Amino acid sequence: MKTTPVRLTVLLLAIISGLSFSSCGRSKEKKNEAAKESSTVLFNGKDLNNWAFFLRDPSADASQVFTVQNDVIHITGNPFGYMRTKESYSDYTLHLEWRYPGELSNSGVFIHAQLPDTIWPKCIECQLKAGNAGDFVAMGGSDMNERTDKSVRVVAKLAESTEKAAGEWNTMEVTCISDNIDVFVNGVLMNKATGVTIKEGHICLQSEGKDIEFRNVYLTRLNK
Repeated sequence: MKTTPVRLTVLLLAIISGLSFSSCGRSKEKKNEAAKESSTVLFNGKDLNNWAFFLRDPSADASQVFTVQNDVIHITGNPFGYMRTKESYSDYTLHLEWRYPGELSNSGVFIHAQLPDTIWPKCIECQLKAGNAGDFVAMGGSDMNERTDKSVRVVAKLAESTEKAAGEWNTMEVTCISDNIDVFVNGVLMNKATGVTIKEGHICLQSEGKDIEFRNVYLTRLNK
């Protein structure tokens, strides 16, 4: 069959579009890898040697609650508890990706968590509860200017949810500078905290509810 100029043009555009999409995907992957290389990697994709663990049930085996497979952290959600960085951090942007592999459930990322370990520690929680990712929860006596009603611990997110369906990966980025915290979910600013009463501490991934998975957990240190 003879190829007409119109068909040839459509074919060329489809090829160019496909090449452009492929190039864009590779460019994004390279950008993510470059960001990780210049940052402090909190999860190396292989093990959890630089993390500590705390569970409400002291008889529970943490190695069965927090596991690693195929570059992904899997947390069962039961019993309640968390895994935390052994080191303490301040002034950084934290990057992580999470998904609920099955049923949408509940979890959180603790920022500036203080010792001793307990349920729940003094910290600021960046909520991951389905539908509420980006809420702040002032835990253990922590506080912020935006918490004007001291009878509640939650400071609700500022924007509509950008969360994806169960099984799909979401991205959270948390920037902490001095006593300020900004949290983005899938690229959208969800919340801002000022006058936070704790400015440094450990980072924790919560076990609370059902299964949740994390990957690409790293931070970039910032200058004030």
